[in-house]
Amino acid sequence: MSLNPALIDDFSHPEGRSRLGTCWRLVTDGVMGGISQATMTRIELDGRRALCLEGDVSMERQGGFVQVNLALTSTATPLDARGFRGLRLVARGNGEIYHVHLKTADSVLPWQSYRAAFTTGPNWREIRLPFTDFQPHRLKPEFNPARLTKLGIVAIGRAFRARVCLAEVGWYREAAASQP
Repeated sequence: MSLNPALIDDFSHPEGRSRLGTCWRLVTDGVMGGISQATMTRIELDGRRALCLEGDVSMERQGGFVQVNLALTSTATPLDARGFRGLRLVARGNGEIYHVHLKTADSVLPWQSYRAAFTTGPNWREIRLPFTDFQPHRLKPEFNPARLTKLGIVAIGRAFRARVCLAEVGWYREAAASQP
């Protein structure tokens, strides 16, 4: 197991745990009466271990999301990511727009988070989301990377077929040489 502090998960742990020791979980809008359906699977895709979120997002019955999320700590102490510039994903999908929701100790209600969007494509690619891209959703405090508690990959806000796969999730320190 790598001791790289920037790596959150590469989906290689045989028991499905992240590098932080926590487990991914699937959540849909069914928790609030919606009817969106999804699955979370661990697969090998083009020689890479991956976690995939697939399902149908429905706006019926006040719904509108499916997600996989991960607690960033197994204690009540928030994770401090101030030594990093942002979040790094290696992802692929069906060309749709997805969101990363970061929760901090300030986001106590289920609908509160700091959000940034990304688009998938048919091939694996690295996506870097600087902390400055994360905007508060139904929160007043500004984003504070020293108070992180949870990370979510979310298909939200419109009816569509979701399919997004992750091969790596982590933090990055330096700016990317070039972004496509």
